[in-house]
Amino acid sequence: MSQKSVNPVSRIKLAEYLAEALNITQFRDYCPNGLQVEGRPEIRRLVTGVTASLALLEAAVDSGADAVLVHHGYFWRGEDARVIGSKYKRLKLLLTHDINLFAYHLPLDAHAEFGNNVQLAQQLGLLPNGRFGEDNLGWLGRVSDPQVSTVGELAGLIERQLHRAPVLIGDPSQRLAQIAWCTGAAQNLLGDAIAAGAGVYISGEISEPTVHLAREAGVAYLAAGHHATERYGVQALGRHLAERFGLQHQFIDIDNPV
Repeated sequence: MSQKSVNPVSRIKLAEYLAEALNITQFRDYCPNGLQVEGRPEIRRLVTGVTASLALLEAAVDSGADAVLVHHGYFWRGEDARVIGSKYKRLKLLLTHDINLFAYHLPLDAHAEFGNNVQLAQQLGLLPNGRFGEDNLGWLGRVSDPQVSTVGELAGLIERQLHRAPVLIGDPSQRLAQIAWCTGAAQNLLGDAIAAGAGVYISGEISEPTVHLAREAGVAYLAAGHHATERYGVQALGRHLAERFGLQHQFIDIDNPV
């Protein structure tokens, strides 16, 4: 983290800016987007990460963070509302150290500049040409590198860029045409991707039913990892906030094999 002198930004101002920039009221999400846990009123140091796990919070405390911004926060629809176990430990750490927690789920997937999908496209050299699915969460496009012309070569590109081999369902020799992608647990968008004309679908996760759907539709499926595909949006957003408000920013990657 840079040690340059910074001016603080108020917690309220940062929350208002993010709400507008990410257009959070547009989405019917599974969790509250925005400030989830209130901490100190002024923010100088910001830590970003994929998930607000205990390990990330402990690292944020060690770094002297005033706020943590993540993609996967708390208070998910249908979860146990009691503050016990892991939830107690996480909340206690935030509250004891007076650290703010901001979380943005679907708004950070969809954003055209900082979103997980557009940032994954930049990592893989995908050229977007359309969007699909509810709230336009899914993206469509083609590979920019002429040396990547088959599904197997695309799988190799993903492994090189994301540092893990994707699960590949389909024929590695299949030629690439229209590609669809949506990061994280977006296997439920496979049907929409097929309807949009995709011959290849990239996501973070895959489930048992989607294997059969992909095979029966003749669509190659590349499951590149939930965490691996969603590391880039929160980093881009953190860099933007550091530049706009003069914050110190540090991305902390807590590895996750899923």
